Amino acid sequence: PPTISRTPPPSQSVPPTPELRPGLGQVLFADDFSDAALWNTVYAPSASVLVEAGQLTLTIAAGAPSTSLLSLRAAPTVADFYLEATVRLNLCRAGDRYGVVFRLSAPGSYYRYLLNCSGESRYERLVDGAASAPRDWLASADAPRGAPGEVKIGVWVVRNEMRFFLNDRYQFTILDGTYASGTLGLFAYTGGQTPVSVSFTGLTVHAVSYTSPAPGQTPTVVP
Repeated sequence: PPTISRTPPPSQSVPPTPELRPGLGQVLFADDFSDAALWNTVYAPSASVLVEAGQLTLTIAAGAPSTSLLSLRAAPTVADFYLEATVRLNLCRAGDRYGVVFRLSAPGSYYRYLLNCSGESRYERLVDGAASAPRDWLASADAPRGAPGEVKIGVWVVRNEMRFFLNDRYQFTILDGTYASGTLGLFAYTGGQTPVSVSFTGLTVHAVSYTSPAPGQTPTVVP
């Protein structure tokens, strides 16, 4: 007997994956940490910042709770850019933090992308030394949970739009127009009595030329 033929559903095209780091241009500079004169360094029994063996290592000794280290690069000042750096955790526990500082316009006034050793990341804005967190701690499978561990940090910045990455995977977006440009730095903090040691390698900064299609006023997050 005649049967009803099944009508196939209309085919659907799959949209391409959006480029989350658009407009990458030439490398502005790549730092192999062979020139200690480019960074603030210090050596003391309680804390040290050393540039040697192709890496910058921030170390805080045991028994120095709530101690932070910030090493700034002497030049250049950058506005729109994409930054990458690999961080190796040598000693790190749950309350400890590390990350990158960017658009530092004056002492105590800059942005900071932090990770902690509980596997979370956070965005902070500092104004005259007072910190606020428009994006508080957010768990990420890409953030190491203590030492030993390694992660590649990425920060894409164009005007007031900032996108953050770990191991080349997008984490979240922030809209913040407080600072337009500034210098870069590396950061470590101990939240307890145990020592902290983190090493940064392979710092690379690209130019970015991109016109954002009027981003909204609400930051976005992709877990």
